[in-house]
Amino acid sequence: MSQRLSARPILDQTVLNTPYGGELRELLLAPADVPAATLRAASLPGWDLGERQLCDLELLLSGGFSPLTGFLGEADYRGVVDDMRLADGTLWPLPITLDVPEELGAKLAPGAELALRDPEGVALAILEVASVYRPDRQHEALQVFGTTDTTHPGVAELLERTHPVYVGGRVRGLALPRHFDFAALRDTPRSLRDWLDANGWENVVAFQTRNPIHRAHRELTVRAAAQVGARVLLHPVVGRTRPGDIDHATRVRCYQALLAHYPRDTVKLSLLPLAMRMGGPREALLHAIVRRNHGASHFIVGRDHAGPGNDRNGKPFYEPYAAQELLARHQQEIGIRIVPFPAVVYAVNRDAHLPVNELRPDDEVIDLSGTELRRRLQQGEPIPEWFTYGAVADILRERHPAGAARGFVLFLTGLSGSGKSTLAQAVIARFGEGASRPVTLLDGDVVRKHLSKGLGFSREDRSANVRRIGYVAAEVARHGGIAVCAPIAPYAEDRAVVRALVEATGAAFVELHVATPLHECEARDRKGLYALARAGKLKGFTGIDDPYEEPLCPELRIDTTAEDPLVLADRIVDWLRGQGLWVKA
Repeated sequence: MSQRLSARPILDQTVLNTPYGGELRELLLAPADVPAATLRAASLPGWDLGERQLCDLELLLSGGFSPLTGFLGEADYRGVVDDMRLADGTLWPLPITLDVPEELGAKLAPGAELALRDPEGVALAILEVASVYRPDRQHEALQVFGTTDTTHPGVAELLERTHPVYVGGRVRGLALPRHFDFAALRDTPRSLRDWLDANGWENVVAFQTRNPIHRAHRELTVRAAAQVGARVLLHPVVGRTRPGDIDHATRVRCYQALLAHYPRDTVKLSLLPLAMRMGGPREALLHAIVRRNHGASHFIVGRDHAGPGNDRNGKPFYEPYAAQELLARHQQEIGIRIVPFPAVVYAVNRDAHLPVNELRPDDEVIDLSGTELRRRLQQGEPIPEWFTYGAVADILRERHPAGAARGFVLFLTGLSGSGKSTLAQAVIARFGEGASRPVTLLDGDVVRKHLSKGLGFSREDRSANVRRIGYVAAEVARHGGIAVCAPIAPYAEDRAVVRALVEATGAAFVELHVATPLHECEARDRKGLYALARAGKLKGFTGIDDPYEEPLCPELRIDTTAEDPLVLADRIVDWLRGQGLWVKA
């Protein structure tokens, strides 16, 4: 079992901490060169960046990932995965890679250029291709995350949603991604360093968070700052975080409300566009490097830093203080001092928040878990003053009003004839009998007549159909509705994309594998499709001459062979009720 480290006094800095590697590697072109480069980008093959890739590019361009000058080539990638070292020996904990589909990768070679675009198709950078390679993603997962268990969100992202080809090379930036929210709080490393220097902040202790913070976190940061004679850089992640996390806008409003409770001129709030991997100790090391690049001299590392929780067997993926131990070994090399801190709890008898190592045997300790907080918000119950400040509680209540039902997507997947549509209709009937919540049915065949009219049955067209269904379902669930989807969805990658779309909205995704055997589906053959496929008159039919990739870990798995659809629907609704999803509007 890992042991908690105790913090030791450390010497004050005399100047603002230098960037990692000695200089800030800002990769944006000079303004005079941007018009010509933008024109050139328009003639190049292009790639629309995903959410993680967009965050990574922003930190590359701004210098947040100094000393990197682009996405990792093969030699750097292998060094980072296996030894946490770039090819030149520089310590670097996590691979910063650009993954692309097979078709695009086949068109690229060293010496080529690739335009990197935002989701609207606007070119942000040009990648000078130096390396095109196929990673062993199973090996990457095991080395970087310590597991191949897809319960781990970083592993699920890597194994289920990452494209098979990586492209590495130097990037030349045309522009940073645009953000319209909280513009005054979005500092680049350069602008934050300028602010810290202008205000005489030499010793700066950075605090990483992806959740709302409350009285205990305030106490922790104030104590940590006092311990090393520093001021607090409250530096929350506003890029992609863990599915199900509170949206960043709500969190930022909570941080703003909290600022009034710090001593004057002791805290700076700045937003970080980082995409989290939930990679535990390795990710904590990356977080520290990024904070050094932003000017911090110290970095707070608490219990379970960047931890993803428990594996499918209920065991934590990482020991609670593993991040502290890894950073303690490398803090001198990365040039930022670590302030290890234990959990902070509330002692009722002393009316104070205290680190657990300062508790007395007679102290009465109480806590409020995230689950209990969500329950109180749902039920409209009071949030205790000892836990959080009234202004923070008000913001959370506004975002999560009492009685509001959480949106969710029930995604049925299975072979043609497995009973998906019938089961979906039975479930919706039970929903209608139980409450008045809005429910949208997105049946695969029906969607093809409207949303996906014109698509064929090639692999690409099938994927497009499923992803369109996923997009609409996510928007329904985003606003508290229920979407019931019933496509065949034969490919695991497409289902993973849909899950990510839904969970990114804060809604729940429930995958239901309708596991009716092939022989039973053929025996039913209501549309005569299996007969045509067996006769060779229908090519590329799922289950016959095109694969169906069965879900490995669906939330539910049901065989419709022998039971009445309404009985099965009751079973599904009972399960949803047990998960807290099926509540009346």
